[in-house]
Amino acid sequence: MRRTERLFQIIQILRSTRSPITGRELADELEISLSTLYRDMAELHAQRIPITGEAGVGYVLDDGYDMPPLMLTADELEAAALGAAWVASEADPSLARAARDLVSKLSTAIPKDLRPVVLDGSSKPIQTRSPVSERVDSALLRHAIRVRYRLQLLYKDRDGHATDRIIWPLFIAFLDRTRYLVGWCETKDDYRHFKTERIEDLRVLGEKYPGRRAALLKGWDEATARPT
Repeated sequence: MRRTERLFQIIQILRSTRSPITGRELADELEISLSTLYRDMAELHAQRIPITGEAGVGYVLDDGYDMPPLMLTADELEAAALGAAWVASEADPSLARAARDLVSKLSTAIPKDLRPVVLDGSSKPIQTRSPVSERVDSALLRHAIRVRYRLQLLYKDRDGHATDRIIWPLFIAFLDRTRYLVGWCETKDDYRHFKTERIEDLRVLGEKYPGRRAALLKGWDEATARPT
């Protein structure tokens, strides 16, 4: 384990408990010597991390301290980079750009020894199908999902028949290289899954749907869990 990762891990361990942890307990958990732990603690104090240590009692992290958001381990960084790479290859253009921007920000804001993890990680998504084309403005769709706006869709079914729907959009689901808009359909009075490639037109109605999103998501979970 790199020293940078070990320092992050020490803070994580201290954050996860309210009781003091002795130097020996920390050293054993990290599989390092006491002398190495003491050097790490000295470095954390030099970085003004509010850790209090008392002989015979142990170390505690002061209440209210939170780590900066980019204090990540190599595994956490690789997970973020892999997720961003998947989004860059699967999502709509605006979200794909955001994923690439995320990788760029990570690579410039983390320690130099961890940058190769972001820029050239050991895991990469591999796609076997071509992406589908869509007419829908996905950025507008995501905005409607976030603010709970009702949507009017002109949607074509598998036979090419167009229907006009009013829905309460909940989230976008991904299956292979196909994206689905999941929501409550006022027309059918039930949950429905719409392939985004079949949405001919989308209009944001500018008014919020009446149901609570958390309750609707719970209802969707229960509905999809029932055997059909």
